[in-house]
Amino acid sequence: MNGVDEGTTDPDFEALLTYLKESRGFDFTGYKRASLMRRVRRRMSQINVTQFADYVDVLQVNAEEFVALFNTILINVTAFFRDQEAWDFLRDDVIPTLLAERTPDDPIRVWSAGCASGEEAYSLAIVLAEALGAEQFRQRVKIYATDVDDEALAQARHASYDPAAVESVPPDLLEKYFELQGDRYSFRSDLRRSVIFGRNDLVQDAPISRIDLLVCRNTLMYFNVETQTKILNRLHFALAPRGLLFLGQAEMLLSHTKIFDPFDLKRRVFRKAATAPSVLNRFVADTLITDRHGEVSGIGQLRELAFAASPVAQIVVTGDDVVALVNQPAEQMFGLSSRDVGRLLRDLEISYRPVELRAFIEQAKLERRAIRIKDVEWRRPASESSWFEVHVNPLANADSGLIGVSVVFHDVTSSRTLLDELEQAHRQLESTYGELQSTNEELETTNEELQSTNEELETTNEELQSTNEELETMNEELQSTNDELQVINDTLRGRTLELDEVNNFLESILTSIKAGVVVLDPDMRISVWNSGAEDLWGLRHEEADGQRLFGLDIGLPLDEIRSVVGSTLADPSFSAELELTAVNRFGRQIELRLVCGALRSPSGAPQGVILLMEARGTKPVE
Repeated sequence: MNGVDEGTTDPDFEALLTYLKESRGFDFTGYKRASLMRRVRRRMSQINVTQFADYVDVLQVNAEEFVALFNTILINVTAFFRDQEAWDFLRDDVIPTLLAERTPDDPIRVWSAGCASGEEAYSLAIVLAEALGAEQFRQRVKIYATDVDDEALAQARHASYDPAAVESVPPDLLEKYFELQGDRYSFRSDLRRSVIFGRNDLVQDAPISRIDLLVCRNTLMYFNVETQTKILNRLHFALAPRGLLFLGQAEMLLSHTKIFDPFDLKRRVFRKAATAPSVLNRFVADTLITDRHGEVSGIGQLRELAFAASPVAQIVVTGDDVVALVNQPAEQMFGLSSRDVGRLLRDLEISYRPVELRAFIEQAKLERRAIRIKDVEWRRPASESSWFEVHVNPLANADSGLIGVSVVFHDVTSSRTLLDELEQAHRQLESTYGELQSTNEELETTNEELQSTNEELETTNEELQSTNEELETMNEELQSTNDELQVINDTLRGRTLELDEVNNFLESILTSIKAGVVVLDPDMRISVWNSGAEDLWGLRHEEADGQRLFGLDIGLPLDEIRSVVGSTLADPSFSAELELTAVNRFGRQIELRLVCGALRSPSGAPQGVILLMEARGTKPVE
């Protein structure tokens, strides 16, 4: 196996990592070099590329190769309740402690970092639903599940698994929390809405805040020490006071840090240290002040008036989903007032009409990006429909700490009317195009479903040996040995065919000779007994093979030829021709001509005796 030490760098390999970061936004520079290089080389070997520089050329001309490479690097090894002992401890000790430290109405925020295809997130949902009950779970729990693999996240959002994937789920929990749909098991839809999936890179993206339980199992072990420290600081910032961190069995780094206290070191559960300063809890207020040329009097009132007088309807909610600001167009359009400031968004009609805002707000907070919702229709009593384009924008400080979300309703009714008129004018032309487009979409949907099925099958067979480099070495050595054995087998197969041809040719010769042919080895045992000999003496070749000639009971006068055979074995150049009287298999006397000669190897060494026997005529026995 081609590997390197962590301290060794390969300029071509580093150039490949830089290209991946610049072209696709994947930063693998913090991963352990030995395991990362091993996985990249594995993909390269599958397409017969040996040099990293050549592989960069392949990526530049074939965009689809990125998908295959990322699927090889990102090891999505997961399962329901993986490491059962640790999950039992989480259920029996961690969850009860977490709930006891909070009031019955406090929300529970959970983050599954590196969730892969979702099994871990749904395992957390099952454990919490068992502890709280389904109704309390739906009201209080939010589980944020993140990963960098978009394909794994797509599979997780489907929440559908084959029977092999749910084998580790106890039968009673399987029946309670999964619905059998065809030959697949789907997680309960009413609880599924509390699990939110999104892309988050632990190295680059801002962490989710105010987390009560953070599960990050068997993820840190792929990163080097410097990157692990950076991620640990982010996870520390993400946790609420006295929040709990649940790691995998392979991760030991936290036992040496000062920002976490062990809750149970054996099961890798840690608590956020009460006195540890968060390295991420810094804001930009001081920086903004120092950048100003001077103070502006009444700036706060100006902001409020400018916000209220904005021609576009807008509301602002805090990170806890409390309505903080409502401007005048929003009050007039949606029936809001200043009395609604300070209320929870879910208690207001605007949270679900004209569009279900809560889901998009959660998505914006999770993914830290603006979301645009098009074609939102608003039907008001005794009024024509209005159309909006809704923009949901997360509001974050300089350290990407979320402080709120802005929701802006852009009235696009006039643009919508023009589009409707244009669509009416070209309806006949678009009808044909629509049918073609529908067919293309159906084909594309079918292709996506087939691809998704293929990806699901591939992810179920992920490599458990990713943490064991020795097994990888053995596999490569076995592969090399197998290749050598294959070459030997092919050679032996060819030799066997040649031998079969020679044997068939020799058998044809012996069968074609009417005279009796007998070949003796140096011990005077019969090695060849042709059909002519069978006709003379009535003994089949199966009976004669391996027998001593002079021990057979046949009509051949063996005493008369014993000395001739002995002379031939002693002197390879000796040969003799005898005229004998013998008795054939029918009991008749025959005149027999016998020729005795030596069987010699290509070098001339004696290997046996050849006897050629030919009957010249018969006469009655006296």
